[in-house]
Amino acid sequence: MSKVIEAKQTLVNEITDKFKGAATAVVVDYRGLNVTQVTELRKQLREAGVEFKVYKNTLTRRAAEAAGLEGLNENLTGPNAIAFSSEDVVAPAKILNDFAKKNEQLEIKAGVIEGTLASAQDIKALAELPSREGLLSMLLSVLQAPMRNFALATKAVAEQKEEQGA
Repeated sequence: MSKVIEAKQTLVNEITDKFKGAATAVVVDYRGLNVTQVTELRKQLREAGVEFKVYKNTLTRRAAEAAGLEGLNENLTGPNAIAFSSEDVVAPAKILNDFAKKNEQLEIKAGVIEGTLASAQDIKALAELPSREGLLSMLLSVLQAPMRNFALATKAVAEQKEEQGA
């Protein structure tokens, strides 16, 4: 086998592993972005621990088929980049969605969320969710509410008893 074919097979295997190991993978069309904009986007994604790569569509299609994500192939036309996140499910969607709002040239095409195909609308809905820290603080406030109410009621009863005794 020639070295070129071996290199392509290695790359397909690498992309397949990334699809299988990714908590989230988002496919975007970056046509129309200038170098400064792409650099800024890559910086934001890197800071969040998200890998942003451009692969040939034919290699990406083969990797998607190998990963059992054949439905992704219809979105792999034109210049595409893929953002892979192995840890944070929301980070790539949130960063790309915010960047797309500021730069109309960036178009979210589709994605994979924990091994399941997702449409552009699904990715945008995921991006609108609060961060993990935000969700945890909401949960904490819900858990604290009964205790807080009990403490306020106890304090009110104690004040009422003091007024009656005084």
